[in-house]
Amino acid sequence: MSFKDNFRRNPALWLVIGLPLASIIAGVTLVTIATRTGGHDISPDRVDRMAQVQQTDLGPDHRAMQRNLSAIVRRQDDALYLNPVTGNFPKAPLVLQLRHPLRAAEDQRLELLPQDDGQWRADFPAGAGNDWNMVLAPEDGSWRLFGRLPRGQNAVRLAHAFDRDSSERLDAVRGGEAERELPEAPDDAADGTVPAN
Repeated sequence: MSFKDNFRRNPALWLVIGLPLASIIAGVTLVTIATRTGGHDISPDRVDRMAQVQQTDLGPDHRAMQRNLSAIVRRQDDALYLNPVTGNFPKAPLVLQLRHPLRAAEDQRLELLPQDDGQWRADFPAGAGNDWNMVLAPEDGSWRLFGRLPRGQNAVRLAHAFDRDSSERLDAVRGGEAERELPEAPDDAADGTVPAN
């Protein structure tokens, strides 16, 4: 009996050769996938890494919480409309960043312009077929709101990062520094702000 006949008759020999071969193919595939996706993080914010701890500036989120800001962004035809819900929004252009959940090359930056009816508007002809992570901020980035617009949905609520259980989450994120005093948010009511409806 030759080796060739034993190889055909004995399935254990298939395992001896097949399993290592399958693991090599799987390893090469995983390395290829990992190197092609790049270093796209969920948050493109600047992050400091110290002793395996990531630290980011939460000041804009805290200022949005102090000002009690929230809004609704809705898609209608080929445009996006922003409607303030709570807080005073400045009557100035706002920046809406649309971040694709997987491909950073498809991220978009829209300038929402104030309208006479108290809304903000930007043209948005593309993107109806994608989910979008949204970040709303003024030009200076002094505060920011977050939200996620799933594919097929026409509206999303934008809120600050500490929207739910804010004191516990703020304390956990800052490592017990929730009681630290931050400067008061300016009252912009006399500076041409638009109160929420």
